[in-house]
Parts: sequence; structure tokens; C-alpha cells
Amino acid sequence: MATRSGAGHPLPYDTYRDAVERETRRFAETVSGADPASPVPSCPDWTLADLTRHVGALQRWFCTLLTRQVQEPPRSRDVELGLPGDARDYAGWVAAGAAEVSAVLRDTDPLAAMWAWGEDQHARFWVRRMLFETLVHRVDAERAVGRETDIEPVLAADGVDEFLVNLPFAGLFAPGVTALRGDGETLAFRCTDSGGATGEEWRVRLDRDGFRLLPRTGGDAASRQDTAAVGGRAADLLLLLYGRRSYREPVFDVSPGGPVLDRWFSHTAF
Repeated sequence: MATRSGAGHPLPYDTYRDAVERETRRFAETVSGADPASPVPSCPDWTLADLTRHVGALQRWFCTLLTRQVQEPPRSRDVELGLPGDARDYAGWVAAGAAEVSAVLRDTDPLAAMWAWGEDQHARFWVRRMLFETLVHRVDAERAVGRETDIEPVLAADGVDEFLVNLPFAGLFAPGVTALRGDGETLAFRCTDSGGATGEEWRVRLDRDGFRLLPRTGGDAASRQDTAAVGGRAADLLLLLYGRRSYREPVFDVSPGGPVLDRWFSHTAF
């Protein structure tokens, strides 16, 4: 499946690095003291213990990849986790790992060439990916313990971009993506909030051989005849793409095109 080429990283590397540390500590603080057996509604069949173990393990795995600067797909995901025996200590385990994560990211050259499953074959791919894995799961944890959530609009918009740029390559672990096709229908996702994300827009076309993220051309979005369009705050769009919200919720401004949207979301969950 094709995608647009040369997708950029509009945020400075230091922004990603600092945000990973901030989101990691916020995640750990959220789950600290909470019942590890509590369900996580946005991650069916997972408990807080499962979610916390996943976040800590994934970060350590990404750090291993970055430290080794792997040049081909790893044959094993085995890595020394140092996982505590008691799930009640998982929050402290994640928090303790934040310093190691920060050290690895400080020592990483973002432009170092290395294997990645997405479009960008540089170390920065993994740092950007780590940020949004951690951020979305932080929201999962906050919702699970009944806390209010928030996402900085600029980060959220960048997360939407990161998701859509890499989605065509996600068939390795999300096989439904490879079956997402159409007859030229276009979907648009538009940010409507303030705070640096206003006017951000992504358009996707579904073709018979797959789907592609179209180049940004500017112009008047209202004059386009997209098959379906979803407008909303950047944070809500990010959670929508990750399956944490529904386009039918009143926070979104949706044009006609429900069947196309249903097809999109039924194939893009991961």
C-alpha cells in the first residue's frame, strides 16, 4: 500500500524526548496506589496490572532497539524486564525506568539509520512511537481510575499525523489494515480547536489496491467533496483513531459518509 512520501516530524526531537519522560511519570503516578486488578474499559480484558506491565515492557523494548540501533527486524523480543513479583509494585517499576528511558533518548541520534516497521527508517521513529504509546495508555489509565484527562493540542495533532503516516505499514500486527480498500472514496480528519492545532487536516483515499494518505495541498476544505469528514479537537481525533472514542459522539462534527467511516474503523483498530 502506498502512502505519502517524506512525512516529516514537525516537532523538535527534544519535544518528543521530554514528553516521553513527562508522560511516563504521569502514567506511573496515575496507577500508583490503584487496585492493580481494576479493569481498563478502553483495553478490553486488561487490568491496570496488565496495562502497567505493557507500558513498562514496551518502553524497555524500544530502548533496547535504540541502544542496539538494529538494522533488521529482531527475531526475538526477549529483554530483561526486572518485573516485580507483586503487581502493586508495577507503578514504581515504571517510574524507576523513566530515568533509563531518558538517558537512552538523550544518547540517541534521532537521524541514526535503523530498522523500523513504519515509514521513517531512523531512530526518531521509535521515540515518536514511544511517546504516543505512552500518552494514549496514560489516558487509558486515567479513565480507568476515574480521572479527568487532557492532551496538549499540538502533541495530539502530531499523534494523529504519526498514526496515519504509519498505519499503512501496520499490517504486521493489525491484519485488518491490509484489507482496507475502496473505490476512490476520501476521508478527511480536521482539527477544529485552538492551541496550535487549528486547521490541521489529513485526507485519506481508499483505492482498490489499498489506501493512502494524500499530500497536504492547502486550499478551502469546505469546497472539497470528500466522501466523509470528521472534525473535532485534536485530542478527540487522536483518541478516535485509537478506538477510544466513536465518531458518533456529539464532540465530533461529521459529514455524511457513515458506511465509509464504519469500514475505516472496523479495519484500523490496533
